[in-house]
Amino acid sequence: MKVLRRKRIVLFIAYFLLLVLTMLNLANYRWTKEPQQCNLQGPSLAKKRQLVYVLTTWRSGSSFFGELFNQHPEVFFLYEPMWHIWQKLYPGDAVSLQGAARDMLSSLYRCDLSVFQLYNSPGSKNFTSLGLFGATLNKVICSYPLCSGYRKEVVGMVDDKVCKKCPPQSLSLLEEECLKYSTIVIKGVRVLDVNVLAPLMEDPSLDLKVIHLVRDPRAVANSRIKSRHGLIRENLQVVRSRDPKLRRVPFVDPGHKISKKDGADYHSVGAMEVICDQTYRSLRTALNPPNWLKGKYLAVRYEDLVDNPVKTLRNVYQFANLSANLDIESFALNMTNGTSSSSKPFIVSARNATQAASAWRTVLSIQQIKQVEEYCHNAMAILGYERVRTAVEAKDLSKSLLTASKL
Repeated sequence: MKVLRRKRIVLFIAYFLLLVLTMLNLANYRWTKEPQQCNLQGPSLAKKRQLVYVLTTWRSGSSFFGELFNQHPEVFFLYEPMWHIWQKLYPGDAVSLQGAARDMLSSLYRCDLSVFQLYNSPGSKNFTSLGLFGATLNKVICSYPLCSGYRKEVVGMVDDKVCKKCPPQSLSLLEEECLKYSTIVIKGVRVLDVNVLAPLMEDPSLDLKVIHLVRDPRAVANSRIKSRHGLIRENLQVVRSRDPKLRRVPFVDPGHKISKKDGADYHSVGAMEVICDQTYRSLRTALNPPNWLKGKYLAVRYEDLVDNPVKTLRNVYQFANLSANLDIESFALNMTNGTSSSSKPFIVSARNATQAASAWRTVLSIQQIKQVEEYCHNAMAILGYERVRTAVEAKDLSKSLLTASKL
């Protein structure tokens, strides 16, 4: 009996010590990576990190717009991180992937980049800084201290050939760098509706604002057609999200004869039905904002950006609690007033942006214009984009089709 009692006492003591150790470990464990402020070289202890999501769609000038944040020395910028979700979960339709996109953003805004490992291929090496989509154009990844190629405080485009020579860094090192910044900006085209972000914007541990970059849907459609070979997978994923209950008119003009060109452009233009429907949902919410969106939403028209880049830049920076300097203002001005009239997709370069913004008027057929207007007239009415009646009116560049936005 004495031996048995002694064993019980020993087991009790061992269990008690195990319980104490477990409690100590739990106290030190970070269940979620909350935005941390305790970095001597980063944001002030009293200052909450500002989070910004640039809500937009493909071919809306968002690469250039995102570059305005990529160049800012106080901004940790991520370009299209949800691309990894769409590639891994292909061919899931666009709407069904919204929850996964929101969950990824929740982690990234806390500087938890381990979420990328979820979308790594089985058996592949661990993700590195250069494994992120758009990494070779990212100012943080390509600058000191992660790389000697550039300095974040010096304004200027990143040459991907230079950045490809940077050493791949672990995600943990990139997380450490993320925590140094007072502002985190993520630009994405794969969140289709601002309402998807409501749980994040209601989270008291996150200070999230949304900048909604919009562009004339007819210009978006024209750019989608030009870049259709690079958007094949995305077009299919978006078109698969169409509401099957809606009565769909293949062509506004019942007498229109289908050509080979119509077939090639079908998905590019057809995707505009889903994109504009989701945009309209966001705009309706913004017109009568719930508490979680009040003071946290800013709509920016691409046309206003290229017409007056410095004024728009200042408004955007003020909304994001950033300050503009002369170098960044000059950068924005030069990028929108270049000598090139090229509309080559997926490349950010100095070009005549005003000319590019109206290119659709001389390129799209009246049939294509009418089709996009049929899909997008609700969003266009709120944003101040006028419809055209004839092909002659569309091609008359002396007539502006831009009126005041209701936002």
